Amino acid sequence: MGSSDLVKFEALSPAEFFRRNREIAGFSNPTRAIYQTIRELVENSLDATETFKILPSIKIFIDYADQSRNWIGIYVEDNGIGIPGDEIPNVFGRVFYSSKYRIKQHRGIFGLGAKMVVLYAQSTTNTPILVRSAPLKSDVIYEYQLMIDITRNEPVIVSQRTMENRYGWHGTAIKVVLEGDWLKAKRRVEEYIRRTAMVAPYAEFIIRGPDEDYVIKIPRVTTKMPEPPKEGLPHPKSVDVELIKQLIQKNPEAPLLEFLVENFDGVGETIAKTFLDFVGLQPDMPVGKLVNDELVNFVTKMKEFNGWRRPRADWLSPISEDILAEGVRFVLRPEVIFTVTRKPSSYMGNPFIVEAALAWGGSIEPSDKPIVYRFANKVPLIYDEGNDVVRKIVDEIDWSQYKVKFPAPLAIVVHICSTKIPYASAGKEAIAEVPEIESEVRNAVREVARKLRLYVTRKEKEQELLMKYAIFSMYAEEVVNSLSYVTKADIEELRSSITALIKARLKIEKFEDLINNNNKVENTNEDNKEETQ
Repeated sequence: MGSSDLVKFEALSPAEFFRRNREIAGFSNPTRAIYQTIRELVENSLDATETFKILPSIKIFIDYADQSRNWIGIYVEDNGIGIPGDEIPNVFGRVFYSSKYRIKQHRGIFGLGAKMVVLYAQSTTNTPILVRSAPLKSDVIYEYQLMIDITRNEPVIVSQRTMENRYGWHGTAIKVVLEGDWLKAKRRVEEYIRRTAMVAPYAEFIIRGPDEDYVIKIPRVTTKMPEPPKEGLPHPKSVDVELIKQLIQKNPEAPLLEFLVENFDGVGETIAKTFLDFVGLQPDMPVGKLVNDELVNFVTKMKEFNGWRRPRADWLSPISEDILAEGVRFVLRPEVIFTVTRKPSSYMGNPFIVEAALAWGGSIEPSDKPIVYRFANKVPLIYDEGNDVVRKIVDEIDWSQYKVKFPAPLAIVVHICSTKIPYASAGKEAIAEVPEIESEVRNAVREVARKLRLYVTRKEKEQELLMKYAIFSMYAEEVVNSLSYVTKADIEELRSSITALIKARLKIEKFEDLINNNNKVENTNEDNKEETQ
């Protein structure tokens, strides 16, 4: 009996692999599947709009396709740049076919989301996805009904047609029917959209549920948008052997000096020559001669060399302090907000920026520890908070140093943007403990916490002044009456003089200003920048 009779081998297509292991992409159960479907489609919509400086308008409609079988219809429409008609089948019907395999910041990481929606839908309801799209200035709207040939990892076109674009619409609309539990998923979906609005206050959302009276409208609160990321080159410290082999195949005859200068971020001739001296290779040597151990040694030396420039941040798109403050103010309704955008940093050759916001008081409910809102490349991370480095750092901070006594109305918002987010697991819901990122998150949170301490200290002083003013004023009236009785002086003049004396003693110019400052709701970043300088 041969070994082939005992063990049978088979090859899986990418589509078949993810169909069998759909929990890797977040489709682990009917409740999570609805949340994940809406999340993937909304993220695609935001990338298709804000990356091209289009203010996003996104519609999300949920209804029962067959309530007896828990079949849910989900419709998501955006006003983005649209998809060329001939690309639609591959975009939605071929796993690992995407525009996101570039070196710049993306919400997605695998380019897998929409395809997983299709796979889950046809695995649970055996229904095709409906896609309508019109590129900018297109005269027609393309419509497809698609499924995926799982064995071949190819799109199956169930139907297609083109329609006249009478009203100049542009964007993409998707309708999918899948098995799901809307009642259990509803709260998560609402929280996801709420948190998305926190970091994208320039977007507007309309959500309509199966019930007629279920409509949520989240308005656009600013027209200011972050600068979109540019497309970049790999940093020398972030490469591996396979990437170098792919680059060599493009032009194996290129001299090493030219190869380094043209293919890597921040590498000029001077730095390239210094590196080649470090490795012990000639600048005019054809790169194609690097094979086997020489190639491995070349890559190792690229990671060890400390003469490279830091990765550029042009490939990133941070939210910015002002826009983040607008979003947090609108969603959380706090008494005060402090924000910071840290300077770019890097880990393993991957650039990243950490942004943080601290919201205090107002509508925030007091809790026994800080409420944490986590974001990666502008995507809300709702699950798996306990395994996230942000939660760990916030819990490690001694908040009493910043005049916080729990329970307290305190919320911390942390956004990390990078060309490569180091997720703790395939579920992409928690950030791993990378020392460089950990340090930047800690510094960002402490920076906004120091601003809070200044604010609380100032408020305490104002409260103390108010208390003293109230006590002095209470006794002042008796003093005024007594002096008026003894001296026969005008009581109003005496009252005015005593009040002026109290204000001078307490160094209060206008009592009304003190009252207004004590009740003011604002983002006090500018005031605190001046005080901390």
